Order: sequence, then structure tokens, then C-alpha cells
Amino acid sequence: MIDETVAEIRAMESHSSSEVAEIATEALAELLDREYASVQEFERDLEHNAGALRRSNPSHATLHTALREVERRVVGDATSIEDAKRLLGDAIEDVVAGIERGKREAAANAAETLADGETFLTHDYSTTVFEAVEQATDDGLELDAWVTEARPRFLGRRSARQLSKNDALDVTMVVDSAMGHALKQCDRVILGMTCITDDTYYNRVGTLPLVVTANHLDVPVTVVGSSGKVIEGFHFENDFRDAVEVAREPMADVAIENPAYDATPVELVDQVITDDGELDF
Repeated sequence: MIDETVAEIRAMESHSSSEVAEIATEALAELLDREYASVQEFERDLEHNAGALRRSNPSHATLHTALREVERRVVGDATSIEDAKRLLGDAIEDVVAGIERGKREAAANAAETLADGETFLTHDYSTTVFEAVEQATDDGLELDAWVTEARPRFLGRRSARQLSKNDALDVTMVVDSAMGHALKQCDRVILGMTCITDDTYYNRVGTLPLVVTANHLDVPVTVVGSSGKVIEGFHFENDFRDAVEVAREPMADVAIENPAYDATPVELVDQVITDDGELDF
């Protein structure tokens, strides 16, 4: 299960960074069914597998924070193998619950900023944004949503399908290069986050030109995510993915780069909302 989870994360089969952190944390439950000769052997196996899961995506701060917290709560504190497994089971349950709680509370805080009849634009695939919109419409709001396609992996298509399930939303999708056209129809932009560290906001590629264009058109930008994604000193590593995602057929004498994430100065963002409320930068 752990090896399969590492492969799944590397392939980006799970797109939300919160989902990735939960899946990775839950994968460690496989260790509860293994046999060990000593506590030290159990702890080494936990550290080895948690490290492999962290390395599967060096850009997701929530993933790293979650796995480090599991290790912190288990390694060095167990008096027996049975005790170590109990500590691991409790840590997995608590860490996953914490991720869910942070996402839920951040979404609730963001939902309170939405107004009836607003039109918003979103990019990429954020389960926290979806939850914020769902909470707002559950309270009786009717909204219009524009969604960029989020090339090259077309995550926006998945977002549009998800949002279209909400009867209180009218959803329109455009290609990324039509963001200027879409923004002129919008009251605001609402985005999720991969992480914020050292005054830089990291999110899926396409976020930087979207935020810059929104600034030029005076469309306010709100970023929403759990406080666990705001980490000072986190070393973010961009992921450069296979060129085949951009061009299915190779082109002679043409180099293709396919970065997965953008770095956006957080000063270009109007609001950052987490489970701790609105943050100041």
C-alpha cells in the first residue's frame, strides 16, 4: 500500500494537497499489520516509509508537516512494539482529523466572505474552495463560477464537473489563456494553496499570470487553505513533469519545460484565509 501510495502521489492521481497529505498519512497504517522483532526495528521502518512518502512530492508542505508530526508522536516514546503500534494508530487518526478540521474551518471562514449573486473565478483543483462554496450555497447564496482549464493536466475540467453538481451555481469553463476575458465577468478570484512560505504563495502553474491579470483589472484575489500550509522556512521544490503532458509528439530541436507550480508574491494577494482567520502579510 505504501509503495502504491508513493506512485500515486508522484503520478498526481490525487490533486488536492490536503488529499495527498491524508492519503500519505493513512498509508502508514500498513505498518500496523507488519511483524517486528523490536521497537527499534519498527521505528526504523516508520522513518523509512515516512521519508519515502515525503520524497514522493517535495512541494506539498501539508504532506511533510503531517508525516513529521506522526514521526514526532511515535519515535522515541514507545516501550513495546504493541505500544508503538498504538501510538502510530492514534497519531494517524489525529493527524488526518486535524487536516480535515483545518480545511473545514478555513472553508467556513472563506464562505462568510461570499455574497449572494457574486461571480467568482477559480483555478486548479481545491477541495477547500469547493467546501467554502458549498457551505455558502447551503446558507442560501446563489453564485456564478468561472473555471480555468488548468493546463496541461486539465485539472480545471475536474473542478468544473465538481462545481456543476451544485444546483446553486452556474458554471462556465474557459482555457487558461482566456483568463482576461473571464476576469472581466468576475467579482473576485478564489484560489486554494499548495503552501505559503517566506512571503511567497505557491500554487498550480497558471496562478501567477492569473493573479497578475486580476491585479491589473482590479479583481480582488482570495487564497484559502488550512494554517498548516503556511510554513516559514519550508524549502519548496518545484516539480518538472514529463514533456508529453505538453506535447504528445516530440518536436525536433525544441526543448519543452513543464513546471507544475508557480511562485507568486503574497503581496499580490488581497486576502489569505485559513482556519485561524484572515492572515496579515
